Amino acid sequence: MSDLEIKNKIAESGLVNFDLAQLLPKGKRIGIDLKDFLFQELILKEKDFREKIAAINPDEYKDSYIYIYNSADAIVPLWAYFLITAKLTETAKKIVFGNREDLEILLMHNAVQTYDFSELMGKRVLVKGCSDQSIPENAYIELVEQLKPIVKSLMFGEACSNVPIFKN
Repeated sequence: MSDLEIKNKIAESGLVNFDLAQLLPKGKRIGIDLKDFLFQELILKEKDFREKIAAINPDEYKDSYIYIYNSADAIVPLWAYFLITAKLTETAKKIVFGNREDLEILLMHNAVQTYDFSELMGKRVLVKGCSDQSIPENAYIELVEQLKPIVKSLMFGEACSNVPIFKN
């Protein structure tokens, strides 16, 4: 080996980079505000509400992730959420009650819980610290729960600057 040869110590370390963003489900996110289905954005009149739900084109929500919320200062019965969900459940990928953040937390929860981490068994894993996409903090917590029993060590950050989390 020549004295001038450049070594990639990170590549030789056996460190496996894991980017949690790779688990983020791809697809359009759409919010549905129940106030748009209420009379004067305040009162749920069942007949009017059912007519507005019937007028929804489910194809507009095809393969989307939907979050249903109510920004009006109105009490909405639970069956109203049932009606919207029943209308869209065959075309949407997932429907949740709550805001966009609630949707993202649930999607990442499902992704982390169903991902096959066996490829990381016994490895030294570095979880990428920076991402172009917003990852809910809870996903990192769930990731540690999944990885702790199977990996040799876990670090967080970038290869040149990381924080050791644990070693088995």
